[in-house]
Amino acid sequence: MDFKRKKIRIGDVLLKAGVITEEQLQTALSRQKGSGRKLGETLIDEGFVSEEEIARALSEQLHMDIIDLQNVNIAEEILQLVPANVLRKNKAVPFEYAKDNVNVLRVAMEDPLDMFAMDDITIITNLQVEPVVATSRSIMLALDHYFGQEDTRALEQYTREKEIQMEEEEDSYSEDINNSPIVQLVRSMIEQAVLQRASDIHIEPMERQLRVRYRVDGALYEKATYSTKLLPALSARIKIIGGMDITEKRKPQDGRITQVVNRQEYDIRVSVIPTIFGEKIVMRLAAKNSFGRKKEQLGLNARDMKIFDHILKNPHGIILVTGPTGSGKSTTMYTALSEINTPEVNIITVEDPVEANLDGVNQIQVNPKADLTFATALRSILRQDPDIIMIGEIRDRETAGIAVQASITGHLVMSTLHTNSAASTITRLIDMGIESFLIADSMVGVIAQRLVRRLCPACRKRRRATAEEKELLKISHLQEADIYEPCGCGRCENTGYKGRIGVYEIMEITPSLKTIISKGGDAEDIKNQALKEGMYTLRMSATELVLDGTTSLSEMLKVSFEV
Repeated sequence: MDFKRKKIRIGDVLLKAGVITEEQLQTALSRQKGSGRKLGETLIDEGFVSEEEIARALSEQLHMDIIDLQNVNIAEEILQLVPANVLRKNKAVPFEYAKDNVNVLRVAMEDPLDMFAMDDITIITNLQVEPVVATSRSIMLALDHYFGQEDTRALEQYTREKEIQMEEEEDSYSEDINNSPIVQLVRSMIEQAVLQRASDIHIEPMERQLRVRYRVDGALYEKATYSTKLLPALSARIKIIGGMDITEKRKPQDGRITQVVNRQEYDIRVSVIPTIFGEKIVMRLAAKNSFGRKKEQLGLNARDMKIFDHILKNPHGIILVTGPTGSGKSTTMYTALSEINTPEVNIITVEDPVEANLDGVNQIQVNPKADLTFATALRSILRQDPDIIMIGEIRDRETAGIAVQASITGHLVMSTLHTNSAASTITRLIDMGIESFLIADSMVGVIAQRLVRRLCPACRKRRRATAEEKELLKISHLQEADIYEPCGCGRCENTGYKGRIGVYEIMEITPSLKTIISKGGDAEDIKNQALKEGMYTLRMSATELVLDGTTSLSEMLKVSFEV
């Protein structure tokens, strides 16, 4: 194409499109020098522009098509034209021939001005290249989807040739492992998980194979299977980078890995546990900045946001966030802390573990070996002149008792608890041995929450609700209601869902609720009074999300068991 040899610069294109300023361009150019990074990557790193904004600007300014490869099925003959390593190096994916000319190959490219990449593909295929714009994420997902199995075959061939056996002494295999494709496997496994928005990677030894599953939006999906011969080397590699003992295979171990993916740092917690077929490994992924969200991103509607803000304005008392593991409690807690974190207040947290660093907040890591438990840390904290105390989790009577006393003596205390609803949180504290009148005096609000998967907006299917479904939604059978079902497309990896949203049940402790709690009322009494005062239960909040098409009926039923 004509523009290919005109030496158009990506910075000039973005400047002309108005997505960056001259000052931002000069800053990025100065920081790019000597870094080995492309200008587009530097602009994204500096936060001046997003991948999507670059792609749109290139498409508009260069009059090129823009494509999402997750919506395209690429023919096998096209995939065989260029080796995977060349495509990975150039961040490019050929996906079809031009409509009117089989001598022209349409190629999705992160940088459609990269003449060297186009020359590489032209020389290999002997075809003219027509560049099409795509984001880096779209290209990497496509490469993993179409060429991931090649990596598997290469690894299994490597294993057969080298016959790595963990029973040998460490010195005999550690160098072999560190210089092997196993290193690439672990790195690419984490990169793929990040690109596919996974929160966890499960590496599971079975009788005849090694299964790898990713947890995406709360559900597990099988992503790959390997030969069981890979497990010893894979386990050793993960233990090495996770700071664990590679010779210990009989006891559970925990470790931590830090890896940069797409210019973002990820903190990966690793758990290894022995099973009958070998060691099962679970890696939990968290972006370093994933907890630093604004409250508007939590998914609170206007009604819940108003109550949330009002609760946070309390100068003292206890605010509890409740729900099962993986329901987003930590994110809500960190968001609330960020909201009230000002230079005028002293905030101290006690956590196990510290999940994210907050500027201006004093964070303490629990260490039972040094006798630094939640309870012992809290006693010391009270002598540190705190205004706000955050406790990672109330696990026992002692911690609960100190939290109540701290709140009564003029501190705002925030913590989490594993309960099913806002009302049952009160009775759980009573069961822990805290006097009901103390709970009534100290509690200012309870936020019960769950996460539901969002329906993919590109493929969700609308239909009329049946009589049975209306009954579940607690709406009149005479009322017309539409609900949406998951379908599955390239954009959502054929799951029908993309992303998650919080469902909240926020109970502000009013004077009338304090009276019921102090008199020892049960969870049902507390719930009924809260409902009279306008509280929405998890079921009611989830129902709203079903009726407005945000989620499906099946997701609502997963988070709420009301009848």
